[in-house]
Amino acid sequence: MIIFNNSWDELLKEEFKKDYYQRLRKILINEYKNYEVFPDMNLIFDSLKKVSYEDVKVVIIGQDPYHGPGQAHGHSFSVMPKVMIPPSLRNIYKEIVDDVGGYIPNNGYLMKWVNQGVLLLNTTLTVRRGKANSHRDIGWQVLTDRIIEILGEKKDPLVFILWGAHAISKKRFIQNKNHLVIQSPHPSPLSAYRGFFGSRPFSKTNRYLKDNGLNPIDWQIENI
Repeated sequence: MIIFNNSWDELLKEEFKKDYYQRLRKILINEYKNYEVFPDMNLIFDSLKKVSYEDVKVVIIGQDPYHGPGQAHGHSFSVMPKVMIPPSLRNIYKEIVDDVGGYIPNNGYLMKWVNQGVLLLNTTLTVRRGKANSHRDIGWQVLTDRIIEILGEKKDPLVFILWGAHAISKKRFIQNKNHLVIQSPHPSPLSAYRGFFGSRPFSKTNRYLKDNGLNPIDWQIENI
């Protein structure tokens, strides 16, 4: 039984009864029993536990969790404190500095964003150690596509930030045309120079939020 202790409980309760999720749950029990899987099972749904439906202002869609020890904690692009900043996140920080100013912090712990209503959602919520995308086809995307769809139907203004082809493919679930959808190449070192750098997603997000009477996001992560 998944308990969020917020509005996601009611919004997702029917999903957890469906056959696909029951199959997914059985697979996960076996995976966690026989392999090293990230994040810790108690953190799989942490992004939804930390940001209730009504508090979401920005959605940043990632693909799957980091697959190295101690990195993933249930929020896309974020790593635990004192873990080396991954290359994609370092490029995100570079774009923040160029876009809205500030400095590159010494950590990749993005809970400051989360606490302001930024939902850091991976479309696959678990991964085997050292094997990126290893859980891509076990059923997670049925659930996370539904979560994106629920958010995409929301009447309150939202920003969706889609980096890379995988995230951009989720645009079809965003039905409310009043939402701001920002898309660009992925911040990975392999693609950041193809249009991620200079795309200015952070100032665009804040301009939209302010135009809609919402507080902008303070994107500066402080040093630890």
